[in-house]
Parts: sequence; structure tokens; C-alpha cells
Amino acid sequence: MSIRTTRRAALQGLAGFSLAAALPLSLRAQSASPATPGWPTKPIAYIVPFTPGGSTDVIGRTLAQKLAEVLGQPVVVDNKPGAAGAVGATAAARAKPDGYTLFGGTISTHAINASLYKNLPYDPVKDFEPVALVAMLPNVLIVNPELGVNSVAELVALLKRDPTKRSFASSGAGTSTHLAGEMFADQIGVPLTHIAYKGTPPAMMDVSSGQVPFMFDQMTAAVSLVQAGKLKLLAVTTGKRIALAPELPTMMESGMPKFEMSSWQAVYAPKGTPQAIVQRLNAEIVKILKMPDVVAKLNGQLGMEIIGSSPEQLATHMKSEIARWADLVKKSGATAS
Repeated sequence: MSIRTTRRAALQGLAGFSLAAALPLSLRAQSASPATPGWPTKPIAYIVPFTPGGSTDVIGRTLAQKLAEVLGQPVVVDNKPGAAGAVGATAAARAKPDGYTLFGGTISTHAINASLYKNLPYDPVKDFEPVALVAMLPNVLIVNPELGVNSVAELVALLKRDPTKRSFASSGAGTSTHLAGEMFADQIGVPLTHIAYKGTPPAMMDVSSGQVPFMFDQMTAAVSLVQAGKLKLLAVTTGKRIALAPELPTMMESGMPKFEMSSWQAVYAPKGTPQAIVQRLNAEIVKILKMPDVVAKLNGQLGMEIIGSSPEQLATHMKSEIARWADLVKKSGATAS
């Protein structure tokens, strides 16, 4: 797979973009658990399209544990990383629509990939049943502490004077973390080399070891390495500061007024999954997302904005995101085979 980025187009269309701002404030589901006779009678597979340890994996394992408790059957997380989530999404799309396969969808698998890949082996809309939009996630600018920079301005100055530092990692080609890096390169006017990994954990490990200077990613997977002093956070990409790290400035506050973006996580099932099962899953997931221990983990510890939408609201959100990213990917010049 190759990524060709024309920086003259350079992601200018991404300026001012905010997923969180586009989301209706009333996006919450209200429903009781519908009856689903005869289901489930065996373990349920929950496909995570990225490596263990990232945001999608954390959410998947949290939901899997709680769903197993309320449904009375094991919910087994199956990590299938590769191609910005396309490998796992394809497996989920081809699974039998009998209620025994769930999929952890993201902004990459169900928005960006639709326009990034010329021959995407699945259709985000036609091949999936939306279940629930789970959470919005802030991206953060993460650097190796040994770079000796303490702000976005200092990082920019370093990149301008030292060509050996001009590379950034991402969790995969075509992910929001990749496009965040490309947007950064355009806005600072410095060409950067993109290094794609098969997921967040290996990318962060190489940044923490100094093999790659910096990256953008969700705070979820960075917390432990930041606390251990192996990574440093410089800024958050959302339009306003986040409660988890109120001392962390936004990219806009750091001298980049056009830099704003976020990520999102959702749950899907293969197209054709009975609606009674979809509605039962939605009702249970919405309840789970309100549990104090889940709120404490996803929001309090990891800084996610918990949503818990209806299937219909997720479908509407996804379609608007596909349209938004189709325009933005075109302007960026990013493509994938």
C-alpha cells in the first residue's frame, strides 16, 4: 500500500474542522431492552480492526466484558489490524449477520477509508448495521522527551532547522492520526516523512524510544507512557481544552489557529443482522456507557467524551462524516491503493 500526498493541496480543507462540534448535543439513545428470544446461545465475536492497546481495543474490551455479563454469553475480542482498519472491517462485513459478530468501527473504517481507498473491499454504509456511536476522542501531539521541546512553537522551530527530525509516526496510513500529521506539515510549511505502523502501540513505542520524533494520536494509549516519562504531550487538537488535561493547550492556542480535529468510535454489526438484536445491543451498550465504572474509565481516566447514540443517529453521523472526509481527502491529495 502506498500513500501519495500532494502537499500543495495540503489539507487546507481540514482547517476549522471539528467532529465534536458537528455532533448534535442531544445525541443520546433512550430505549428499553427489546426481547430477543433465542439469542444469544453461543459466544459473540467483537472484531477490533487495530492492534491491542489502542483506543478501539480499549473500548472493545470494556464493552465486551460488560456485554458478556448482561447477555450471559462470552464476548470475545478478535484483533484484526491492517490497512487503517480495512482488514478487520472486511472480515466483519463478510461475517454471517446472525448477531454473533460485532465490529469496533472508527472514523477511519467508516468515514476516511470510503474516499481514501480506490478499491475498498467493503462498503461502510451498505455492508453494516449501525448499533451505537460510543465516544468522541481528542487527538494529542506527542513527542519524545529527549527532543528537548516543551511547546508546539519549539517543535516547529526544531523541524525547520533540523532535517533529521522531519518524520512522524501514525497508527496507519489513512487514519486520522496520519492526516493530522499531514495537516501539521502543511500548516508549518515543512515537508515531513510519514511512517505508518499497524496500530497505535508500536507507533508510540518507536516515538518513546526516539526512533521517530513525534506523532498525533488519541490520549487513550499515551497516558501510561506519559506518566512514565517516556512521552510528552504538547497540545490537544480539539477546539477547546479537555478536562483530563486542562493544562494542555489546544493547537489553536499554540499558534496554529486553523488546526482542529477529533476522532470517534462506534459499534456496528454485519448488514442484515435482525433489528431486534441491533436494538437489544444498542439498549445494552447505552446502559453500559452510563455505568459509573465505565464512565470513570473512558471519561475520567482516558478523556473520552461518551456519547451512546441510537442506531439511526449513528447512521446520520456516519453519512455526514463520509461526505466531509471525501472532500477533505480529495483536497489533501492522500490516496491508498
